[in-house]
Amino acid sequence: MKESNSLPAQPKKANLSLRKVSKQKVSKQKSYRWLWVVTGFAGVALLSATAGAMLAMTMASAPLLQRKLSPKDAAVFSKGDLSSISNLQLPELTRPVNVLVLGAKVLTSDVSDPPQGEKNLGYQALVNSFEGLTDTMMLVRFNPEAQKVALLSIPRDTRIEIPGYSVGKINEANSVGGPALAARTVSHLLGGVGVDRYITINVQGVQALVDALGGVTVYVPKDMKYSDDSQHLYVNLKAGKQHLNGNQALQLLRFRSDENGDIGRVQRQQMVIRALSEQVLNPMTLARLPKIISVIRAYIDTNLTVEEIFALVAYAVRVDRSKMEMLITPGEYGDIETYGTSYWLPNLAKIQVIMAQHFNLGLNPTAASISPEKVRVAIQDTTRQAAASSWINPLSKAGYSDVAIAEPYGEPLDTTRILAQQGDVASAENIRRLLGFGEVRVDGNGDLESDVTVQLGKDALRR
Repeated sequence: MKESNSLPAQPKKANLSLRKVSKQKVSKQKSYRWLWVVTGFAGVALLSATAGAMLAMTMASAPLLQRKLSPKDAAVFSKGDLSSISNLQLPELTRPVNVLVLGAKVLTSDVSDPPQGEKNLGYQALVNSFEGLTDTMMLVRFNPEAQKVALLSIPRDTRIEIPGYSVGKINEANSVGGPALAARTVSHLLGGVGVDRYITINVQGVQALVDALGGVTVYVPKDMKYSDDSQHLYVNLKAGKQHLNGNQALQLLRFRSDENGDIGRVQRQQMVIRALSEQVLNPMTLARLPKIISVIRAYIDTNLTVEEIFALVAYAVRVDRSKMEMLITPGEYGDIETYGTSYWLPNLAKIQVIMAQHFNLGLNPTAASISPEKVRVAIQDTTRQAAASSWINPLSKAGYSDVAIAEPYGEPLDTTRILAQQGDVASAENIRRLLGFGEVRVDGNGDLESDVTVQLGKDALRR
């Protein structure tokens, strides 16, 4: 019996020994995992420090100017530092900054002596220059104090008196007086706002930058087909969500043959910018930095230093996407018979409100005081199922008497967007609370005739 009782004891000891070995292995595996985690964090910190050191040592503080500014022109822009580097880290933005972004399209017919390879082509080729008309004008405010970015698009056909010249379209300012005159003209339009820096990028630069970033994924709102043999401009895009390369993105940005003309193009510009801003968070962007910097040096003219550019980008990618505000200068189309050409007539009273609320210029009016009956509301269906008209009644009962059904929005949305089309966030928030669903955005991609556009998503179907 003793022998039989002793036999089972041996396996127990063996099992105990195995468990001890197993525990030791698990313990070692956990230790290795923690070691890799710690090593990974250390690598990220080292990478950040290395990037900061490289910026400090190899990318000098000299501006990336491709056009020489006279002392008088340079004085148009603010003095002083915008960023700082500490402990060899990436640069940080130290104060609110207003940057004027100019997008130039320069053809061989616009320059007196085009490059040798672009002469006698039989059509107007694009030239890598910054001297022409600006198809794009934006004032972008990076505001670390409010933790947001505000972008105001200025339509190229905006009617304005260019200082020292006659009344004309605002896109002429760069061609006759460079970035300094463009900045003075924009400041004049926007109530005296200060401009700290400028960036001019031409059409080729936009294409090269999109390619350097690996393309851009956007929802093309409609089929687009257009041909212009005189410029070798050929647009051929199908509606739907897709990944566009630089050439295709340029087709989307340059297309203007629809009912909204240039304002429709402004809306598409903002759509691409928002998509690109979301993609910059991709870790692959770091690997593409050398190519991106090469594009900047070749196709961009700016009085920003490389350090300041990195500070602006580093700040922008940290900002919550909901805090990225996109606006269009309020106004309306002018009558061609009256003015002799197409103009966008700016609404100075509404511009004053936008500048106060989003650019900290002047006294901030109480947006909440706008009564519902004065708010123009447009409803767009994106699902092709949510009967837009069914939402007129609850809005009317709440006092919103100016409610219209607009053309459906092309991109199908899961979540309803309530757009502060003219920057009136308070009214958009009130409508969201009334409906009980959706998200508020400051965005110019709604109905142009509205103050607030409700783009119904799939969440509206569940109500």
